[in-house]
Amino acid sequence: MRYSETHKTETHAKLLRIAGKALREKGPERLAVAEVMQAAGLTHGGFYAHFKSKDALLAEALEGVFAYSKEKYRRLTEGLPPRHALATYIDFYVSPDHRDNLSRGCPIVALNSDLPRQSRKFRAVFDGGVKSLIGALAHWIAAAGIEGANDNGGETLAASILSAMAGAVAVSRAVSDKSLSDEMLEAARTSIKARLGLSDVALSGRAAP
Repeated sequence: MRYSETHKTETHAKLLRIAGKALREKGPERLAVAEVMQAAGLTHGGFYAHFKSKDALLAEALEGVFAYSKEKYRRLTEGLPPRHALATYIDFYVSPDHRDNLSRGCPIVALNSDLPRQSRKFRAVFDGGVKSLIGALAHWIAAAGIEGANDNGGETLAASILSAMAGAVAVSRAVSDKSLSDEMLEAARTSIKARLGLSDVALSGRAAP
């Protein structure tokens, strides 16, 4: 049976969504092509109609994950003043919800320890995603007039803040004591916002998209 080009495009997008979720839950090493195809209702043999290799699937899936994260936080902060947008981003990123939902979380937290063993192409996509997030943070920092924003366009401070946020979530996931994990996240949020002079900015109250 011949399928339309639209059908192929939709199937391709579906495979990327499934792979993106599995990538964050299991990591690239444990992501199995056969499981992705089965979850999409397809046979293993149909894989090469969409991707040249597993590495090609991983790289494209990672691009999709970063694009999803970018759009998610764009919707979350849309229409907010820079200081409130930045505080809202920090509050949702360094949160129990982010910690507990690996399949919907930031790929920086989920995949950072896997990167040394991955292909150059996969690492290039990861680097691009990190730089994009740093750029978004730097834009908010500069627009909010936060001290340090003039240092390399705010990117040096933004890189430090992103490292602190991702590190806090990663460590909170590793801790088995939930109360301690919650306390660590709360302390990290407070510390990061205080560093940016945002202690007086409350969470916007929006639900995560």
